[in-house]
Amino acid sequence: MTSEQPARFDTAWQAALAHASQVAKGGRDIVLARDLLGRASLLIDDRSDLLQPDDPELVSVRAEFIEATRPFTGLEPTQTASALFAPELFFDVPELTEVTPRADGVGRVVVLERTVVGADWLQGPEPAGEDDTPAAETRQERRVALYGFKGGVGRSTATTVLARYLADQGYCVLVVDLDLESPGVSNLLADPAGMPRHGIVDHLVEAGVGNADDLELVARTSVLPYTGNGEVWLAPAGGQPLENQQYDYLAKLNRIYSDLPATEPNASPRPFAVRLEDAIAACEDQVAERSRKPDVVLLDSRAGIHDIAAVVLTRLSGLALLFAVDNPSTWEGYRMLLSEWQRRPERARELRERVRIVAAMFHSAGDIQRLGTLRKHAYDMFTETLYNLPDDGEPFLAPDWEEDDRPYAAIPILFGNDLVGLDPLRSRAWPELPFVEAAYRTFVTSVERLLPPRREETA
Repeated sequence: MTSEQPARFDTAWQAALAHASQVAKGGRDIVLARDLLGRASLLIDDRSDLLQPDDPELVSVRAEFIEATRPFTGLEPTQTASALFAPELFFDVPELTEVTPRADGVGRVVVLERTVVGADWLQGPEPAGEDDTPAAETRQERRVALYGFKGGVGRSTATTVLARYLADQGYCVLVVDLDLESPGVSNLLADPAGMPRHGIVDHLVEAGVGNADDLELVARTSVLPYTGNGEVWLAPAGGQPLENQQYDYLAKLNRIYSDLPATEPNASPRPFAVRLEDAIAACEDQVAERSRKPDVVLLDSRAGIHDIAAVVLTRLSGLALLFAVDNPSTWEGYRMLLSEWQRRPERARELRERVRIVAAMFHSAGDIQRLGTLRKHAYDMFTETLYNLPDDGEPFLAPDWEEDDRPYAAIPILFGNDLVGLDPLRSRAWPELPFVEAAYRTFVTSVERLLPPRREETA
């Protein structure tokens, strides 16, 4: 007779959630923690009514939980808050995701994910305010994230074209290359001689040991043509060291993503999200010192589900442009991402007000209905996720799919045969080509309308 098969990852987690809900019916709050290997532990808040380790109820819960979740059972399958050295690190942290709220006689159930990649998709923003601006205005509001779930959709090129257009309109623009594993926009904005000595990875590494002062992080673009009275500055992923100076980019890259513990008593830990915010803020401050405060900061994020993209979209930007091509894999990927945000309704409501779909490399020739089809696919995705939230007792009413101020109202970047052979690195005047300007005209003007007013316009 063969034994029952162990649970797989997903079924083990569903079983853990079911057990957590059952235990919460006893009136205690529950934290269901999942570690880096996907193993689950049931944490019971008994701080107001202590449970003894040999309590029959606790012994029974432990045995049933182990049986239901193996082999994805935590090293300590069930623990009580009173037995933990620092229970506040589990029961009172912002990373908790609520599954079910407290009710009459029923405790709250929350989830605490301990992951390497992906936890920041569910976190809230931590904008850094500026001392000499109104309280409502933050650094975050002036940042625009450009993100694609899949690579190869022209995101970096669009970032460059947008920076040039805004400079022509008089904006001071800072472009931050956050595609650290595959930097691209830096090469479109500066040649090697025009690069600063340091980049984003340098700040992340040096700041980890308190050594980030006096880094040269930004440079005014040396190759991008524009005719207005604005400016374009670049903060590259990596720097350009002086001749004969060693520069090991890969060694730095492999050390930047860690969350750092507090270095002094009563100090706060330094998670990766805060460290990345500090790096971007340092770049903004350097532009302000050398010229003026940036009106717009374009964050060229890396593609895919990655911690950089998570931090940029959820915590560091005021407007997030989601690049999409109309195919099933794109919508499946974005639906997976938006479903994560759906798990936190308060975050989802905030995020859906500041994201817009960009129809990347859009082939419009011969079919005027194609953009409407893409928009309908985006609408279906949003109504299944960010517009399908707990509604506080009100009946859910999906927005009209033809409303133009919604995130699914796709902003097109046209694509034609002339763009196929375009090599931006060979011809530095490429942004001035008529077919380039025609392809991006709707995109750049639409994004400008979504930006906050320029600083002089608010004076």
